[in-house]
Amino acid sequence: MGSLFKQIYRYTRPKSYRHNENLWPWTKITRATSGEICGLNYKGSAVPLVDLSALKGSAQGEVMLTATGPSTAEIDFKKLPGTLPVMGVNGAYSLAQDVAFTLYLIVDMEFFDKRSDLVESIIADPGILLFTTMHGIAKILDRHATRLKCRLALIEDACYKIYQPKVADEMKWQTWQHRESIRFCADRQDIGFSTDIREGIFDAGTVVYWALQILCFMGFETILISGLDMNNFQQPRFYETAENKLPSYLENKVDNLVIPSFAHAAKIMKENKSSVLNFSLNSAVPDAVFTKVFFDDYFKNR
Repeated sequence: MGSLFKQIYRYTRPKSYRHNENLWPWTKITRATSGEICGLNYKGSAVPLVDLSALKGSAQGEVMLTATGPSTAEIDFKKLPGTLPVMGVNGAYSLAQDVAFTLYLIVDMEFFDKRSDLVESIIADPGILLFTTMHGIAKILDRHATRLKCRLALIEDACYKIYQPKVADEMKWQTWQHRESIRFCADRQDIGFSTDIREGIFDAGTVVYWALQILCFMGFETILISGLDMNNFQQPRFYETAENKLPSYLENKVDNLVIPSFAHAAKIMKENKSSVLNFSLNSAVPDAVFTKVFFDDYFKNR
């Protein structure tokens, strides 16, 4: 039946709506005046969502963002202050015995498909607020509904909003040029950064770029990042082995997309009086973009 609905959707709507074909007709949404999805019904049942407007400016100070590069394994997370909020991405939950995650972010659908063991642990944690897309929520509800205890915050790729047409790279600037909350790179109109995630989040090939937009929207002033290596892509992520390593698609995007996007983010964040410190000392992301700091030195007297 699902494939029939998909075919009906595909042949009754323009190609620019194709990213919605697996959601219709199971997904019914309501949007707030500020743009975000505020009401969700999936397969006949209401799905509670955290109000994104309530998160705007709700935080302050520092936050730890645990990315998953191999260098994360070199850090002793027991030294983290217990009061420091921590956001994890993808397989960072492997640190749960040493880290109390309160925020989480998954936008990689392959991670949902291939690492269901970690997904089940993350969503079963009632202390977590999980940010994910509608496609991620659908996978959770279809496969793990009985284990769901975390709170859900529905976010969207600004170029692939639910039941709205896709926005091509060459149309980004034209589409959002008048929105004060969306800032474009001066010499790259395909690189955007949203200071209001209710308008959508811009992708740059890495989940960390999504995280920066979310954490800035929440009001954090200093973002501390571990595992932001952006090199050694042939090595397993810190939580993987050679046998269960998922492929990385970043290597060919680092120079032409990822680092220019991070440089743009750093500029916007500086203007908003926030900053990023990178605990990956051998990261491919230059020190001029995100200042590199030795983890032990930073927390020495904390």
